[in-house]
Amino acid sequence: MAAPTTFSAADREHMARALGLAERGLYTTTPNPRVGCVIVRDGAVVGEGWHARAGEPHAEVNALAQAGARAAGATVYVTLEPCSHHGRTPPCTAALVAAKVRRVVAALQDPNPKVAGDGVAQLRAAGIEVGVGLLEEAARELNIGFVARMKRGRPWVRLKVAASLDGRTALADGRSQWITGPEARRDGHAFRARACAVLTGIGTVRDDDPRLTVREVPTTRQPLRVVVDSRLEIPLAARVLEGGNALVAAAVDDPARRAALADRGAEVLVLANDAGKVDLAALMRELARRGINEIHVEAGVKLNGSLFAAGLVDELVVYLAPSLIGDSGRGMFHLPPLAGLEAAPRLALREVRRVGEDVRLMLRVGSEQ
Repeated sequence: MAAPTTFSAADREHMARALGLAERGLYTTTPNPRVGCVIVRDGAVVGEGWHARAGEPHAEVNALAQAGARAAGATVYVTLEPCSHHGRTPPCTAALVAAKVRRVVAALQDPNPKVAGDGVAQLRAAGIEVGVGLLEEAARELNIGFVARMKRGRPWVRLKVAASLDGRTALADGRSQWITGPEARRDGHAFRARACAVLTGIGTVRDDDPRLTVREVPTTRQPLRVVVDSRLEIPLAARVLEGGNALVAAAVDDPARRAALADRGAEVLVLANDAGKVDLAALMRELARRGINEIHVEAGVKLNGSLFAAGLVDELVVYLAPSLIGDSGRGMFHLPPLAGLEAAPRLALREVRRVGEDVRLMLRVGSEQ
């Protein structure tokens, strides 16, 4: 399914618009991908649409509904290969064929094994011209969690750290509210909002008693809250349990505690490794099985280090405040000692941006750089 060698300036303009439409579903489409669609006939846009929520019409169907009969002979720009299977909704390929469109341009091949090129094949078999790969990288970034879940069976893990300029995330006693300013906190809530789950550890629950809900940006959906708590020590009054929609990952089973947490609306998932800790890799696989695309981590130095050492962190969002805490403060990651600097993990710096009085660094880890 090779991509055409060239696309026109008009093609790029319309696909950029489709990507902008897809972003409207940034906080709502989980577990589905974020998809936008633009339909163009004789140089004029005759239909637009995006996917809003699982179970609702896909972007192509919404755009076709707006275009009506004008879709015949038109070019369809869609940010993801049209689906070819029956899921919660009928296949979009059938709708495109029925509408008699002339050409379909897709930004990204669908990584879902149920589609993965079959959508393109069905369209071509119906005599529709198809091109794939226009603004592919932007489409992949928009759906980086969906792609990760489909291709490797675990979510995209984005770990957020707020620290002083000397890399300290809290005082020696664990207090960390607030190292960074309100603008950085609001920005962090936007990452929470786009995630399917927010993950923390029992230490952070004890030290800060966070709610881990999205409050600083508008959203119609709250992510699942996941607490890694090997010994099931979480207080029943913890704010992270308020309103339910919480999962506690443990390494021991205690029927009485499980029942008490169930009364608070929390599920207990027991996943122990040989060391008597939560098997973090197994937790990620289970969350992927449940349709979790992106995980936003706000944890302490120990869990941060454990996730990193296990190779489960894909991206870092680091907010640095123009302040100093000193050697007595807590660091970012608890990692094993290094034999030499050459053994230090290397990260790829993707972006540096000022957010209020703080600086935000975006970094990628490992092969996903």
